[in-house]
Amino acid sequence: MKAIIPVAGMGMRLRPHTYTQPKPLIPVAGKPILGFIVDRLRAAGFEEFVFVIGYLGEKIEAYVSRAYPDIKAHFVQQQTREGLGHAIWLTRKVVDEGEEIFIALGDTIFEADIEAVLRNEHSTLGVKKVDDPVLFGVAEIGEDGVLTRVVEKPEIPKSNMALVGLYMIRESAALYNALESHIQKGLKTQGEYHLTDAIQQLIRDGIPFNAFKVQNWYDCGKKEILLETNETMLRKPGHVSPTGDQFENTIIVPPVAIAKTAVIENSIVGPNVTIGENTVVKYSTVQGSIIGNYTRLEHIALHDSVIGSDTAITGLRHTLNIGDNTEIDLS
Repeated sequence: MKAIIPVAGMGMRLRPHTYTQPKPLIPVAGKPILGFIVDRLRAAGFEEFVFVIGYLGEKIEAYVSRAYPDIKAHFVQQQTREGLGHAIWLTRKVVDEGEEIFIALGDTIFEADIEAVLRNEHSTLGVKKVDDPVLFGVAEIGEDGVLTRVVEKPEIPKSNMALVGLYMIRESAALYNALESHIQKGLKTQGEYHLTDAIQQLIRDGIPFNAFKVQNWYDCGKKEILLETNETMLRKPGHVSPTGDQFENTIIVPPVAIAKTAVIENSIVGPNVTIGENTVVKYSTVQGSIIGNYTRLEHIALHDSVIGSDTAITGLRHTLNIGDNTEIDLS
C-alpha cells in the first residue's frame, strides 16, 4: 500500500508566509507540518510515499530528501490546480494496478488509530463531528457505520460529520477509473474535480465504505489555528523543552521548541513558542508565537505572532531620565 500526500496547494489563507514557503513546511512545535504526517504514517508501517507537488514543489522535494532519505519517495507534478480529485488522478502511473492506497492531505495534522484503519476489510474514510459542516466535505453514515453518501461543501448538510482528509482506498482501480471518467467528461463541482465525487460514484456502484472517527484534527490553514496547533503539540506528553541554562541571561517558560542552532540572549521566551534554525533573539520577549529559520529579533516584544524565515525585526529602544510621580505609556 502506498501513501499519497497532496502538497500542491498555494496556502492562500496563510499568506504572506506561503509566498515563499509551502504551507506543509511551516513549523509547528519544532517540526514542519508535513513531518508530523510522514512520521505518523511511517509509524503505521508505510515505506513508500507519493507526493503531489506544485507551487514551490522543489522545497518539498528538498525537505523530504533531507529529512527522510530512507523512504521510497515519488514526486508527481500538478501543473494546474483543478482539485483534489485531479491531484489523485495524476498519481495513477506510480501506483500499481489494483494496489491499495492511503491518502492524507499534506496540510493537516491528525491523531488517529491508523493501524486499526488498515485492518478494516473495507475502504475507510476519516471523519470528525464539526459545528459548521458547510465548510467541509460531509459524510452521511448509516446505522451500520457504512457510508451512504459523501458530498463536498453541501449548501444544506444532512450530517455534521466532516471528512478530515484521510482516505484508505482498497479499490484503487475503481477510484482511478471514476476520476478518469469525470475528467474526460469535464464533470466538475464548484469548479474542481473533487475526490468526494469519485468516491460517491463508487458508493453508488455498490462498493462499501466505512468511517472511522479521528481523535484530533488540526487543519493548519489559518494563523489562529496554526498557533493553537503549535500550543497543543508543544503540550503533548513527552515533549521536552530546553532550559534557560543553555542561553545567556535568558528565561525560558515551557513549553517551547527551540532549534539547537538558535542563539538567544537577554530575553524571555515562552510559553508556547517555536523558534527555527539559526535564528537570533536578543533583548526580546516572545510568547505564543512561531518564529522561522534565519530570523533576527532584537528589542521587540512579540505575542500571538507567526514570523517567517530570513526576517529581521528591531524594536524601538529608549533612553529615559524620569523623575518621581511620572506615568509613561510607550505602547
